[in-house]
Amino acid sequence: MEYTIKDVAEQFNLAPHTLRYYETEGLLPPVHRLENGRRLYNETDLARIQMICCMRATGMSVESIKHYNDLNLRGDDTLPERRQIIEGQKEVVENHLREYQNYLELLKQKLQHYDSLIAEKQPQP
Repeated sequence: MEYTIKDVAEQFNLAPHTLRYYETEGLLPPVHRLENGRRLYNETDLARIQMICCMRATGMSVESIKHYNDLNLRGDDTLPERRQIIEGQKEVVENHLREYQNYLELLKQKLQHYDSLIAEKQPQP
């Protein structure tokens, strides 16, 4: 199946210019184009874009993503290094999850505190 830049932008909640930027910067290999120059994305492109979005959302720099993509293009000899990169990003996400879990607990405690104060101020029947 093939998708227009508008379809892909909507699916990933990206601006079309972001997709063009990814292609220009080498984060995404050149996308197939029609004779009129319009881009058509396939399932492989979508999988790559999903990974780029994941990497960006987890704080990976454009340069690091380029490096990862370069390793990918060099083939199976780079599998250990690519795995190490992904392992590093997984650790980043796990650290963020732990931080956010702590924030969530603090917010829950604060809500309980406010609920207690509000309950104390309610007139008793």
